[in-house]
Amino acid sequence: MRFLLVLVFVLAAEAQPRVVVRAGKMLDVRAGRLLDDRAIVIENGEVSAVMPFAEWKPESSTKLIDLRSKTVLPGLIDSHVHIIGSGGGTPGSQLLTSTARNALGGARNARILLESGFTMVRVLGSSGYADVALRDAIEAGDVPGPRMLVAGYAICITGGHCDGTNALPSEMHMEGPATADGPVGMERRVREQIKFGADVIKITATGGVMSARTDPRFPHMTIEEIQAVVKTAHGMGKKVASHAHAAEGVRRSIEAGVDSIEHGHMMDDAAIALFLQKGTYLVPTVALCAYNMENLAKSPMPEFNKRKMKMVCDVGVENIRKAIKAGVKIAFGTDTPVFPHGLNAREFGSYVTLGMSPIQAIRTATLNASDLLGVSDKMGAIEVGKYGDLIAVDGNPLENIRLLEDVKFVMKGGQVIKQ
Repeated sequence: MRFLLVLVFVLAAEAQPRVVVRAGKMLDVRAGRLLDDRAIVIENGEVSAVMPFAEWKPESSTKLIDLRSKTVLPGLIDSHVHIIGSGGGTPGSQLLTSTARNALGGARNARILLESGFTMVRVLGSSGYADVALRDAIEAGDVPGPRMLVAGYAICITGGHCDGTNALPSEMHMEGPATADGPVGMERRVREQIKFGADVIKITATGGVMSARTDPRFPHMTIEEIQAVVKTAHGMGKKVASHAHAAEGVRRSIEAGVDSIEHGHMMDDAAIALFLQKGTYLVPTVALCAYNMENLAKSPMPEFNKRKMKMVCDVGVENIRKAIKAGVKIAFGTDTPVFPHGLNAREFGSYVTLGMSPIQAIRTATLNASDLLGVSDKMGAIEVGKYGDLIAVDGNPLENIRLLEDVKFVMKGGQVIKQ
């Protein structure tokens, strides 16, 4: 019986048509230039050849997708999203929504992100391991969505940024499900997240904007606590992402060996120097500032969250500009739904406004993000052996980066998602 099942799968794989995408223009992200009239051959979900279209020999079993009027790019990567939940709630509101309902909302968000051109995302924190369940459902083909690396719960100190019980009265005797104190406590939480399916570990090394009773200006974790997280996670083959606004929290995180700093909005010159010394990635999540400043008056978030958002963004945008100018390694990330899923590509425009060239901005969501996430062998460029993840836009994104906000075509693993 097992032999027959294997035979059926083999025959099914062989029956899948070879797909050839004819790209009027194809972006070579490494060289930073557009190539004319390319044939991108995809077999079994991966790119098997890239050549001038005139050199391609048509075959009867091949499905041709004609994108002669489009510019084709590799699928994009967002290194910082929260796919579970809708955003805009109040502190503690997650206690009123079931994990099952959150997961179903996450399926909607996954589809929106995929159709926006993001064929891979890193999910940095959610409740009830709903992100693990959604990742597995997408991999099984049950629901459409991007490839996902997930963190499970974000680890924080008692009363920290991701302690969702901060707004509750003390007599309820509740604490966040991933809170810990001291190196030993942090080690245990890391192992727990990995036990329940996490691909990456997320910590909150400082206070944050969207939480109750925390202040983004101050560090939370000691360097010894962060070192314990990094040693445990790296020892189990997992990378560490550190939410850090305050300069001291950024510095401690980099010194402790984290793989990326999320936000970094209140960093100082010493922190920027450490980025350059250690080669740590910064995930700036800066487009959320423009969106929230424009919409703050009508936002449903509580007033104390609004004050913190303004405080962070007043200095954050310029600090990100300084980091870009200094040459800090940047990986694309948005923190949606702190602004809505589907608007993620606005982050590109923010990077260009702050000093990047369009190709540099595109690389943050392709070559750089794939490097940070450890998937450079399969993502980040249109090359032989990588996934058949492609997007297409009208016009030239090297001249107008905002074209990426209106993706016309999406393919994931050789399957057309949007056309």
